[in-house]
Amino acid sequence: TCLMSRRPNKEKNIRILNTTGGSSYFITLPIDFVEKLNWQKGQKLVVTQSGKKLIITEWNPDKK
Repeated sequence: TCLMSRRPNKEKNIRILNTTGGSSYFITLPIDFVEKLNWQKGQKLVVTQSGKKLIITEWNPDKK
């Protein structure tokens, strides 16, 4: 049973930037996005910056 409360739809994709202590930050991803992309726990992802946006993509070891 999941006891986590659901956010109202208008706030569903608003996330808070958190810190892990030292020099790393993290956010949680909406489960809907993760499921639609078929991403799995432990999967490698690549984060790139485009202007003021971050882009998260699947890691592809064959892509150079």
